[in-house]
Amino acid sequence: MSNVHRLLDEAFAGVPQTPEFQDLKEEIRTSLVDRAAELQAAGATPDEAARRALAELGDVTALAAEVAGTPGVVPERRAADAGLDPAALAAQHRVRPRPGFVVGTVVASILGAVALGALAALVVPGSPWAAESPALPLALAVVVALLGAGLVRGALLQETTSNHPLPAGRATAWGGGSGLVLLGLAVAASAWTTAGPAATATAVTGAALAVGGTAWLSWLGATQTNRKKAWVRETERAYAGADRFSRDPGAAARFGMYTVVIWALAVVAAVVVGVTAGWWWALVPLVVGFALMMLTLARTLFAPEQHGT
Repeated sequence: MSNVHRLLDEAFAGVPQTPEFQDLKEEIRTSLVDRAAELQAAGATPDEAARRALAELGDVTALAAEVAGTPGVVPERRAADAGLDPAALAAQHRVRPRPGFVVGTVVASILGAVALGALAALVVPGSPWAAESPALPLALAVVVALLGAGLVRGALLQETTSNHPLPAGRATAWGGGSGLVLLGLAVAASAWTTAGPAATATAVTGAALAVGGTAWLSWLGATQTNRKKAWVRETERAYAGADRFSRDPGAAARFGMYTVVIWALAVVAAVVVGVTAGWWWALVPLVVGFALMMLTLARTLFAPEQHGT
């Protein structure tokens, strides 16, 4: 129901975040979520269901204005104009992490670090623990990927001080994309444990998984809606926006697509160079790919903006 949260924040943007208003907003949020779920069950898309549910409530902004003490007018004050300190607002709205999430994250991180270290010891050429076959490295690659995917999914499902949690499906998609990238990199590294056609096949498979995961994450980023809380959005409006991606979503989408192309070519070039000249030389295309990505980022962020008339 991220669409509901986004539309509700947009509808109430500019309203002072008083305790009375927060109570009202949470009541409205509950009603919107329930009604949107009913509309989705009847066949509406998530976005359509959220908009219809909000429209059925009537003029919610007028109601919010009355609660805020300014009947008939929705305040457009910025946080700075209202004398609100962002640090004080953050402390007021602080969300403490759940103990289970913290413990699970620490345990998963430790296990992931151990598995990653063991994988590196098995695949680095010349290591005294170098594996003679890719079986064990591939098993560790799966473990690293699953732990990484779980960490990403768990983090995105948590409510934070400044962000609403992602829906379970979307959080799972982000975790899956992250896990796919980790799996691809780990599988490609396992190619060092074998030679000949098997090494080539392993490297190509890993590269394909990594590129697929990168493309998946790029698509998720390009389609992600703003899940920031209302007080954060209000505080950000108090300052001149310096973030090009926030002001120009099209630039963010273009950078995502350019990044996918750059890394796809870099990974393919790394596989070709690794097979023909040796796997240590395969790092060169990856370094070049990273440099091109950073140059593209700099150009995207600092190029003159085109304003329509």
